Parts: sequence; structure tokens; C-alpha cells
Amino acid sequence: MRLEDYALIGDMQSAALVGRDGSIDWLCLPRFDSPACFASLLGNERNGHWWLGPTGRKHADRRRYRPDTLILESEWDTPTGTVRIIDFMPPRDRNPDVVRIVEGVSGTVEISTVLRVRFDYGRIVPWVRRTNGHLQAIGGPDSVWLHAPVPLKGGDYAHRATFTVKEGERLPFVFTWHPSHEEMPPAIDCEEQLAETEAYWRDWMTRCSYRGPYREAVNRSLITLKALTYAPTGGIVAAPTTSLPEDLGGVRNWDYRFCWLRDATLTLDALISNGYLEEAADWRSWLLRAIAGRPQDLQIMYGVAGERRLPELRLDWLDGYEDSRPVRIGNEAVRQLQLDVYGEVMNCLFVSRTRGLPPDDRAWTIQRQLLGYVEEHWDEPDEGLWEVRGPRRHFVHSKVMCWAALDRAVKYVERFGRTGPVEKWRTLRDVIHKEICEKGYDCARNTFTQSYGSSELDAALLMIPMVGFLPADDPRVVGTVAAIEKELMSDGFVLRYPIAEDNDVDGLPGGEGAFLACSFWLVEVMAMQGRKEEATELFERLLKLRNDVGLLAEEYDPRYGRLVGNFPQAFSHVPLVHAARALSSLDGPAGVTTG
Repeated sequence: MRLEDYALIGDMQSAALVGRDGSIDWLCLPRFDSPACFASLLGNERNGHWWLGPTGRKHADRRRYRPDTLILESEWDTPTGTVRIIDFMPPRDRNPDVVRIVEGVSGTVEISTVLRVRFDYGRIVPWVRRTNGHLQAIGGPDSVWLHAPVPLKGGDYAHRATFTVKEGERLPFVFTWHPSHEEMPPAIDCEEQLAETEAYWRDWMTRCSYRGPYREAVNRSLITLKALTYAPTGGIVAAPTTSLPEDLGGVRNWDYRFCWLRDATLTLDALISNGYLEEAADWRSWLLRAIAGRPQDLQIMYGVAGERRLPELRLDWLDGYEDSRPVRIGNEAVRQLQLDVYGEVMNCLFVSRTRGLPPDDRAWTIQRQLLGYVEEHWDEPDEGLWEVRGPRRHFVHSKVMCWAALDRAVKYVERFGRTGPVEKWRTLRDVIHKEICEKGYDCARNTFTQSYGSSELDAALLMIPMVGFLPADDPRVVGTVAAIEKELMSDGFVLRYPIAEDNDVDGLPGGEGAFLACSFWLVEVMAMQGRKEEATELFERLLKLRNDVGLLAEEYDPRYGRLVGNFPQAFSHVPLVHAARALSSLDGPAGVTTG
């Protein structure tokens, strides 16, 4: 199916993608980055899935999330009646559960289900047995149970059942994971868990401070971002999927089930600016544990518990989404130098403090160590925001964020009385600012460029006014925005940077769709420049790219009219929230610029 046909359910430790046809095609347990037990999203049915729906029917006629929750309801109208399937994952106590309740809405409907469990990303066919009427599948360290109200019959390495549901009936199915060396977990009360899950999400949403005209889109984005947090540690993953291609049939397929410092800080900006400070406190604790040690050992990403080794492997037995190979797990970008993350970390911690996060002496000690690294290495080339796999360059955005790291350090001292070599930081901040304006700016074209000495543009330059490097109405910013609109916009969307055979900036073949965050950045900058009518038109056009339940992937490809890239993507929903706030004239521009 198209990515637009999927919805997300999760328990803030893992997540599943549920198709419009009633099939769960992606599920990793027990964590976001664990091997998948349903991996047909990246292969075919033989790689594991769980289909549940009316016999002979394909797509649901309608579906929605219950208001302000992550509980999915899908409905089918059939010649004999209407049926609803309620899908959710209860916030976890100990073991992860996927609950699917079949509810008869009217008449009598025949339902079918097919369960194929395949551990290790579709590679391991488990041993399946029946115990006290329940199915257990075991393979290596993994064990899952299916508690079903109807008997399932095995055959062809799958289990099937056909049954009927009448108006007013509710038949619950529960899929539970546990380590294979442990005993079967106690069964849960599905109706009780449904009520508690709904109460949890609605209570969480009462903390939201946004009251603008785009409340539905903002609320759905915030719930999606919350779903991508890893509750035990406070880490935040970029997306719950791996290897969904940026170019259909191409090789730009990456594993996003890790905690990028950049993505996490921007996610927290969105949460903090809408009233969610608790998540900032949890993430700060995660950060201090993850980066503890020498500042020169800082990585751009970590595992959800702070793991540092994320080796990149190829899963050759999977064909890839729409034949997009290779399928990768792990991410070699973990070894890259990306100087911008220092600025994003410093900014996020600064904004958290301005919003009321209590001071932490250990955090300030580590921040000073990070600043020491910036002082020594800001003038080096790096791989930059986009994790290019071509040669290192002096990316302008990276330098701007080094400036931002020092700027936030100065403000820390000025506002919160912290100690540090503030005059040294002020001086270096000014040195970096001057160099960027001299080496990263093309006077003839009146625009900043992607890197020193380059003639190319980069959508990341839109961050210049957003982080306060220059005002939005500065002629150099106005010129840069105009150049981006002229040279980087394609079919009405902003591309990250030019991709052509003679441009080796990212070192990869093939093209890609429009990275959605870039277009949302343009909305925000337009709003900052007083171009509210243009900004509103672009923003509302971007909102129409969301699927029917309000989710966005990493990119949109106008060539095919489809969402592409990992799904759902935090880096798309974060700037949506910021752009909505900018257009609503609430709290100024995005949280990244406040304080």
C-alpha cells in the first residue's frame, strides 16, 4: 500500500503501522529499534503481517483516531452490515500488547484474519503451539501470544480464522510479546485497557497550550511526537521505521529508529512551546546519560537507551518497499561530524530553562564541555545537517549553529547567573558571525550559500532568521529567501538542495522528493517577514498532504503525488507545529527562536 494508507499506534516504547486494509505490516518488539516481527512493509506477506477485516473486502470505508488519542477506529460497510475495528497499544506496564477489538455496528458481517509471525525482520519462521486455547510463537529470544475469541487454524506457516460479528458484539484480540525464557504474561482486560488508554491520551492533551485555528493539525502532530518518545529513558526517535525510500526504487533508504540529537531537540522545542515541560526534563536526563564522557566523543545519534554502537547492516532477504533496495538497519551516519548539533542542544536546553525547567548543575558542566569542543572545532568542515555521504564541507548552516551554541551560552550567563568565560564566548560568537557573512554570503547574488565557496543553495539557510542570527527583514535574509523560492522550489515545494549528476554534495545516486520540513520552514520565515497571506496559502497546501488520519512522512514526491521516506516522521510534524504557531501569532515564531 501507499504510505498514505497507514496509521500509527504505539505505547511510547514501540509502534505499529496499521493499513487501511486492516493489516499490521510493521511492528518491532519490544522497542522501536528491535527486530520486526511483522515486516511485510519492506517485503511481502511472507515476511510477517496480521490482517483482520471483513472477508473479501479491501480498504476501510473510513477511519479516524478517537479525538485527542492514538486509538484508531476503522469502519467497513458491507452488503450485510457495518463493522468497526479498534486498534491500539496500551501504555506499557511490563509487556507490550497490541489490542484489536472487532465491533459489530449493524447487521451481521463475516470477518477473516490471517496471522503470520516472522521474527528477525521476516527471517525466522517461529515454532507455534497451542496452549489452553491460545497461540504461542517462539523463535530465539522472542515469544508472542495471541489471545483470540475464536479458534485459528494453522497451515502454510500461517494461522487463519473466519467468523461472524453481529450488531452490538465486541470481540477482542490481544497480541503480547515477552522474552522466550519467561512464562506467559497474565492476560489483560481489553475493555479496561481501552478506557485507560483513552483517558491517558486525553489527559495528556489537556496540557496543550495551543488555541489557534490549526488546533486539529497541531494536536495530531503533538500526539505523534509523543508517540515517538521512549518512555523508560526519555529518548525520542526520528521515526518508527527503517528503509522507507526517499526515492521509490532507489537507494536512499535509512534506518530512523534512533535518537538524533538534532531531531530530539527540535521535537522538544515543539512540545515545550505547547506546554509540555515534563518531556524536556526526561530528555535532559537521557541526554546527560547518553553523552556522559569526553565532549569530543559526542555522537549525532544514540540508541533509545543511549547506546553508541549502531552498526549499519543490509537485510538482503527483504525486497524493500516497492523494490527499493537495500533494506538497512543501523546507521553509519552515527560516525559523522555534524557541528550543528551543538547549537541545537544548547538552544533546546536554554529554551527549556526559559520555560521553567529547573536548573541542573551537572547539565551546565556538560554544556560547558560541549562549548569547549565548539571553541576548538567550529572552523572545521563537517557532513552537515543533511548527513551527506560526500566530502566534508564548510556548511553555512553548521557554522550558524556553532554561533547559536555560543549565543545561548552567553544568554545562559546573562539570564540565569551561570558562570563561564562569557567574554570569550561573546568574542568568538562575533568572530563566527563575521566569517559567515564574509565567506558564506554571495554579494553578487545577494544570498547566503550552502557552503563556503559554493554557488549552491540550501533550504537550511532558512534557519538563519529562525535562530536569531540575522533579522528576518535583513536584506541578506530577504535575498536568501527569494533565491530559495526561485531556485529550490519545485512544483511548489522546497527541496533541501540541488541534486544533479554534476553535484556530488551528498555522494548518492538518484533523486528524492521534497523534504517537507523545508517547506514548513519557508512558511515560518514568510510569517516572520509579514508575508502572512503567502505563508497561509503554502501552509494550508502542506496540510493537505497529510493522510486521512493526519500523518506525514519525511518527504512528498510531486512526480508520483505520494508521501515518501520514513513514516511518520518527527522532522515533518515538528515544523508543522512551529509554523502553525507563527501563523497564529501565538508566542512569536517557533520555540527555537524564543527566549
